[in-house]
Amino acid sequence: MTFDPIEIAPSILSADFSRLGEEIRAVEQGGASVIHVDVMDGQFVPNITIGIPVVASLRKATRLPLDVHLMIDRPERYVQEFVRAGADRVLVHQEATPHLDRALSMIREAGAQAGAVINPSTPVVTLSDVLDKVDTVLVMSVNPGFGGQKFIPIAFSKIRQLAEWRARYNADYRIAVDGGVDLDNIAQLAQAGANTFVAGTSVFHMPDAGAATRELKRAASKALSQRV
Repeated sequence: MTFDPIEIAPSILSADFSRLGEEIRAVEQGGASVIHVDVMDGQFVPNITIGIPVVASLRKATRLPLDVHLMIDRPERYVQEFVRAGADRVLVHQEATPHLDRALSMIREAGAQAGAVINPSTPVVTLSDVLDKVDTVLVMSVNPGFGGQKFIPIAFSKIRQLAEWRARYNADYRIAVDGGVDLDNIAQLAQAGANTFVAGTSVFHMPDAGAATRELKRAASKALSQRV
């Protein structure tokens, strides 16, 4: 499984579920790299969304990798089931389990890429002992639970710290950012070191989701080329 230098990961949380197949085809044509799937349990976050059967249905609807973000308590209970359902990458929150190392190992043993997620109030240093087990670190730039929230700028310093560590230790994990990502900030986020951008409202609430995806990718790719 290969991934683009710049990934735009449209979040179906903001899509119109009555025409989800059409929405996914539009972002595929716009150059989306992965489909981001937010799973919420009403406990870890104050919202309930989708579960394992929907992930299995999505797997049949797209050839793009599925980026499954588990916003649930004790995610290690379900990671293997989500991988069996078709998740290519499973992201779990540092705050949701006392056994983050175990959860990440379980994801990899199940055959998927593993990602660790931190909320806006969680310091990056809490992940320092598991960075050798992650393929992705996802920085939340909103408090998780709902789409359409305002971007929290503390994400920039976290991304820069992760990028510094990535370079210092010659690591290859992706740095993802989720929440309030749009054309106003995506270039700056790419220059800070992010290379995966979860975008919901700025894609699916636009008149043309495919064109919106394409514009985001173009802006981030241009910023990355200037950075390197």
